[in-house]
Amino acid sequence: MSAEPAPAVSADNPLLAESPLPYGLPPFADTSLEHCREAVLAGMAEQRAELAAITGSAEPPTFVNTIEALERSGALLRRAEAVFGNLSSSLSSPRLREIERELAPLEAAHADALRLDPDLFARVDAVHAARHSSGLDPEAVRLVERHHLDRVLAGARLDAAGRARLSELNRELSELSTRFGQNLQLATEAAAVRVTDAADLDGLAEEEVAAAARAAADRGLDGFVLPLLLPTGQPVLAKLRDRELRRRVFEASVSRASSGEHDNGPVAVGIARVRAERARLLGFATHADLVLADQTAGSTAAVDAMLARMVGPSVANARAEAAVLAEVAARDGVTELAAWDWAFYSERVRAERYAVDRAALRPWFELDRVLVDGVFHAAELLYGLRFTPRPDLAGYHPDVRVWEVSGPDGEGVGLYLGDFTAREGKRGGAWMSSFVTQSRLLGTRPVVVNNLNVARAPEGRPTLLTLDEVDTLFHEFGHALHGLSSAVTYPRFSGTAVPRDFVEFPSQVNEMWALWPEVLGHYARHVETGEPLPAAVVEALDAARLWGEGFATLEYLAATLLDQAWHRITPETEVGDPAEFERRALEEAGVAVDLVPPRYRTTYFQHVFAGGYAAGYYSYIWSEVLDADTVEWFTERGGLRRENGDVFRDRLLSRGGSVDPLEAFRAVRGRDADPGPLLRRRGLVPTSP
Repeated sequence: MSAEPAPAVSADNPLLAESPLPYGLPPFADTSLEHCREAVLAGMAEQRAELAAITGSAEPPTFVNTIEALERSGALLRRAEAVFGNLSSSLSSPRLREIERELAPLEAAHADALRLDPDLFARVDAVHAARHSSGLDPEAVRLVERHHLDRVLAGARLDAAGRARLSELNRELSELSTRFGQNLQLATEAAAVRVTDAADLDGLAEEEVAAAARAAADRGLDGFVLPLLLPTGQPVLAKLRDRELRRRVFEASVSRASSGEHDNGPVAVGIARVRAERARLLGFATHADLVLADQTAGSTAAVDAMLARMVGPSVANARAEAAVLAEVAARDGVTELAAWDWAFYSERVRAERYAVDRAALRPWFELDRVLVDGVFHAAELLYGLRFTPRPDLAGYHPDVRVWEVSGPDGEGVGLYLGDFTAREGKRGGAWMSSFVTQSRLLGTRPVVVNNLNVARAPEGRPTLLTLDEVDTLFHEFGHALHGLSSAVTYPRFSGTAVPRDFVEFPSQVNEMWALWPEVLGHYARHVETGEPLPAAVVEALDAARLWGEGFATLEYLAATLLDQAWHRITPETEVGDPAEFERRALEEAGVAVDLVPPRYRTTYFQHVFAGGYAAGYYSYIWSEVLDADTVEWFTERGGLRRENGDVFRDRLLSRGGSVDPLEAFRAVRGRDADPGPLLRRRGLVPTSP
């Protein structure tokens, strides 16, 4: 690998050196998009020079001069990509998207240079061959194995022609994925539903109507605008009494990015084809086989077996729910239940059968109270963590707030950033990411951020959450805990750097505390009266727990099986119309139920076409097997106790990718996972012993 001249970088670029701010928080106020662009370009050149020094060394390859040197390399690029990557999701703009399109193929080529260089692989291969006789500790041995496997699966053993073709495919894939994500963001913004008459918004709370008016004003429009979130199901569908408006919102959601200048159908086909060819080149039958080779599931057969066990019962449960909904809808003169009716009448059934009006619960779930007295409180009880506001530290947008995190002994752990409200330029959904990851080798401590897309409250009014948004906040904070708890030596293993089908497990576990009595009673207070959520409501929520699980499981399985279908095509597969491919895939999988569309359809399935979940969307349910079993473990041991938190943190959260994930699970649970708790949680009857 030869070094290249470093691109010119302006002298005032704050990303050139480590940030002087606490924990290395990026100096957002001083950092421009142009700074990000030139720092990414310079960072790639700098890292290639570092790799050239590794491969050009006359010394025999060792762990320190090869593997550890790789871990130390790329400091500037890490800083720049962390900032730019987060901004592209949270603060997009025309200029940012332009830079993103420019950088995507260059970053793909750079990644190939790291993974495919034959001289570098020869050194890694030599260290790998001697790993058990070199006196390395277990984490170092695992690091060698990971670097080796990463390169083998990336194509390092291909000949020169194969490596050249692979690099072409990776560049093409990077460009297509970037286009998919940008198309989706623009199409989602364009598909927001405009309403001219406030009467049509009957069913929405006063603050939700005000948020819709503000969304219209932000676009320079009169009236109201209902923005769309990422999944098929939109929260307003459970509340709007106007059936025609429900239809408009639903159809806007499911038709996103499926026509016109932002049509993602051909882009999705292109991505699937490139992935299929790349998998073939690497010696795998399909992209799904390539992905599963490095996941805890191990094989597509294992994934198929798990999904097959759930399809039949979930379809039966959903059809039974549909029959109940049809009866209720008939009282309103609805002769044929439609998909846009489901959420609305499901809430009515929940209210009538279980005395639960979920929409009426919002005054008990004020954002700051849920966060501080709920999410943070549970983390303090369980892990001894404390969160101190740092108003002196600025985020990348005025909406972003910063907290310093300290441990049980008062020692500094890291920073937590919260960006909770929706806005233009921010992609839909909710996620966690990192600006700085923990590493003893690099002397860094974590700086993590949670993003949600909660509707902004009117000026001077509190921001209220739905129960689903409360669950989402606890879920995403579980990812944040994974990053904040990290205690590893090497950055390759830090925090959430675990297999995709394991990464959702800790965050799903953290959802259990949302309704845990000690936690719920601490944060669920009426925003005006301060009264706690009535005990009868809590009991009703528990009684209603299984209602709607048929729908929820089926919409998830449909998306999962659609992901698998797209990523099991071969280079010879005739796809044709992507909508027709989707229809056939759902029918053949046994999940084609018109009333229950997939949680994500092809053209807005960002997780798999512009994210890291390609052939891996199954990981949510795979991780939930571990999650449900772990919830039983916590419950059996008394729940929210420091002893339990210490075990879970020390044996699993803190280990990141430095140990085999399933070994970490066994270190907590004492055995392999039992799928029984998950099947009980979702109301599914096992179809096989």
